[in-house]
Amino acid sequence: MSKNDKKQKSKAALKTIKTKISDAAELPYELVLNLPKITVIGDIQAVIENHKGIVEYENNVIRINSSIGMVKITGSNLTIKNIMAEEIVINGSIENVQVAK
Repeated sequence: MSKNDKKQKSKAALKTIKTKISDAAELPYELVLNLPKITVIGDIQAVIENHKGIVEYENNVIRINSSIGMVKITGSNLTIKNIMAEEIVINGSIENVQVAK
């Protein structure tokens, strides 16, 4: 078994332990596992919590870095309504939300 394989197994085991702790303590996964929480309201608003910063910001595409990869929102008239250390609120006509690892 290579060093990389051992490292991946260790990460997977840690994730499993954290998931079990989250379930037992009834804590949200996004807090315990540091996952982004993406909430889409209709096709007019998206809220991304636990983000790692904006990578691209244009009228028709916004890409946001997260712990699980890039969150890409496409549409038209996209604007960032609010940005805080832990949360970004995007308004506009949202057509698609993708997460790329």
